[in-house]
Amino acid sequence: MHNLGDQEEGDEDNGEAGTIGGLLREVSIKSGMPTVDDAIRRITYNIKNAGPLGVSAIKFIHGYGSTGKGGGIRTETRKYLERQKARGEIRDYITGEAFSIFDESTRKAFLVCDALRRDSDLERHNNGVTIVIL
Repeated sequence: MHNLGDQEEGDEDNGEAGTIGGLLREVSIKSGMPTVDDAIRRITYNIKNAGPLGVSAIKFIHGYGSTGKGGGIRTETRKYLERQKARGEIRDYITGEAFSIFDESTRKAFLVCDALRRDSDLERHNNGVTIVIL
Protein backbone atom coordinates (compact mmCIF):
# COMPACT_ATOMS: atom_id res chain seq x y z
CA MET A 1 0.00 0.00 0.00
CA HIS A 2 1.39 3.39 -0.92
CA ASN A 3 0.37 6.44 1.03
CA LEU A 4 1.39 9.08 -1.50
CA GLY A 5 3.79 10.95 0.74
CA ASP A 6 1.83 11.09 4.00
CA GLN A 7 4.30 8.89 5.87
CA GLU A 8 6.40 10.43 8.59
CA GLU A 9 10.13 9.95 8.56
CA GLY A 10 11.13 6.60 10.00
CA ASP A 11 7.78 4.94 9.37
CA GLU A 12 7.66 1.76 7.35
CA ASP A 13 4.67 0.73 5.30
CA ASN A 14 4.41 -2.92 4.39
CA GLY A 15 0.63 -3.07 3.97
CA GLU A 16 -1.14 -6.18 2.85
CA ALA A 17 -4.71 -6.43 1.65
CA GLY A 18 -7.06 -8.46 3.77
CA THR A 19 -9.72 -10.55 2.09
CA ILE A 20 -12.42 -9.92 4.68
CA GLY A 21 -11.87 -6.37 5.72
CA GLY A 22 -9.47 -3.52 5.26
CA LEU A 23 -5.73 -3.41 5.13
CA LEU A 24 -2.99 -4.20 7.60
CA ARG A 25 -0.30 -1.57 7.89
CA GLU A 26 3.03 -2.11 9.62
CA VAL A 27 4.77 0.92 11.13
CA SER A 28 8.09 1.08 12.95
CA ILE A 29 7.95 3.69 15.67
CA LYS A 30 11.40 2.84 16.98
CA SER A 31 13.31 4.06 13.92
CA GLY A 32 15.68 6.87 14.76
CA MET A 33 15.55 6.20 18.51
CA PRO A 34 12.66 8.60 19.19
CA THR A 35 11.68 9.93 22.59
CA VAL A 36 8.51 8.49 24.10
CA ASP A 37 6.62 11.67 23.14
CA ASP A 38 7.80 11.42 19.52
CA ALA A 39 6.79 7.76 19.38
CA ILE A 40 3.30 8.58 20.69
CA ARG A 41 3.00 11.33 18.04
CA ARG A 42 3.87 8.75 15.35
CA ILE A 43 1.19 6.42 16.69
CA THR A 44 -1.41 9.19 16.79
CA TYR A 45 -0.54 10.30 13.26
CA ASN A 46 -0.88 6.78 11.87
CA ILE A 47 -4.17 6.07 13.67
CA LYS A 48 -5.72 9.37 12.55
CA ASN A 49 -4.68 8.88 8.92
CA ALA A 50 -5.50 5.18 8.56
CA GLY A 51 -9.26 5.36 8.00
CA PRO A 52 -9.30 7.21 4.67
CA LEU A 53 -6.72 4.73 3.36
CA GLY A 54 -8.87 1.68 4.15
CA VAL A 55 -6.55 0.48 6.91
CA SER A 56 -8.36 -1.57 9.56
CA ALA A 57 -5.34 -2.67 11.63
CA ILE A 58 -1.88 -1.27 12.31
CA LYS A 59 1.02 -3.28 13.66
CA PHE A 60 3.31 -0.93 15.55
CA ILE A 61 6.88 -2.12 15.99
CA HIS A 62 8.21 -0.46 19.12
CA GLY A 63 10.80 -2.91 20.35
CA TYR A 64 10.89 -4.54 23.74
CA GLY A 65 13.26 -2.04 25.38
CA SER A 66 17.03 -2.04 25.28
CA THR A 67 17.25 -2.94 28.97
CA GLY A 68 14.95 -5.92 28.53
CA LYS A 69 12.81 -4.59 31.40
CA GLY A 70 9.90 -3.15 29.43
CA GLY A 71 11.19 -0.14 27.58
CA GLY A 72 9.61 3.29 27.93
CA ILE A 73 8.18 3.38 24.41
CA ARG A 74 6.53 -0.03 24.76
CA THR A 75 4.96 0.66 28.12
CA GLU A 76 3.81 4.20 27.27
CA THR A 77 2.46 3.03 23.90
CA ARG A 78 0.24 0.51 25.63
CA LYS A 79 -0.94 3.00 28.26
CA TYR A 80 -1.77 5.46 25.47
CA LEU A 81 -3.66 2.80 23.49
CA GLU A 82 -5.65 1.82 26.58
CA ARG A 83 -6.79 5.45 26.91
CA GLN A 84 -7.65 5.57 23.19
CA LYS A 85 -9.70 2.39 23.54
CA ALA A 86 -11.57 3.79 26.57
CA ARG A 87 -12.41 6.93 24.54
CA GLY A 88 -13.62 4.88 21.58
CA GLU A 89 -10.85 6.16 19.29
CA ILE A 90 -9.78 2.57 18.50
CA ARG A 91 -11.69 -0.70 18.73
CA ASP A 92 -8.98 -2.63 20.49
CA TYR A 93 -5.30 -3.36 20.69
CA ILE A 94 -3.46 -6.65 21.04
CA THR A 95 -0.06 -6.97 22.65
CA GLY A 96 2.45 -9.05 20.74
CA GLU A 97 2.61 -11.47 23.66
CA ALA A 98 -1.14 -12.16 23.35
CA PHE A 99 -1.29 -12.27 19.53
CA SER A 100 -2.42 -15.88 19.20
CA ILE A 101 -5.28 -17.87 17.73
CA PHE A 102 -6.09 -18.86 21.31
CA ASP A 103 -6.71 -15.22 22.30
CA GLU A 104 -10.31 -13.98 21.95
CA SER A 105 -9.25 -10.44 20.95
CA THR A 106 -7.06 -11.87 18.19
CA ARG A 107 -9.90 -14.00 16.83
CA LYS A 108 -12.21 -10.94 16.83
CA ALA A 109 -9.51 -8.95 15.04
CA PHE A 110 -9.39 -11.57 12.26
CA LEU A 111 -12.99 -10.63 11.45
CA VAL A 112 -11.96 -7.00 10.95
CA CYS A 113 -8.66 -7.65 9.14
CA ASP A 114 -8.10 -11.07 7.63
CA ALA A 115 -4.48 -10.20 6.80
CA LEU A 116 -3.69 -10.61 10.50
CA ARG A 117 -4.11 -14.38 10.04
CA ARG A 118 -0.97 -14.36 7.89
CA ASP A 119 1.09 -11.93 9.95
CA SER A 120 4.60 -13.15 10.74
CA ASP A 121 4.23 -12.31 14.45
CA LEU A 122 1.16 -14.51 14.99
CA GLU A 123 2.04 -17.12 17.66
CA ARG A 124 5.51 -15.62 18.20
CA HIS A 125 4.68 -13.91 21.53
CA ASN A 126 6.71 -10.89 20.38
CA ASN A 127 6.57 -8.24 23.08
CA GLY A 128 8.20 -5.77 20.69
CA VAL A 129 4.96 -5.21 18.72
CA THR A 130 1.42 -4.07 19.42
CA ILE A 131 -1.48 -4.38 16.98
CA VAL A 132 -4.19 -1.72 16.88
CA ILE A 133 -7.66 -2.56 15.56
CA LEU A 134 -9.40 0.47 14.11
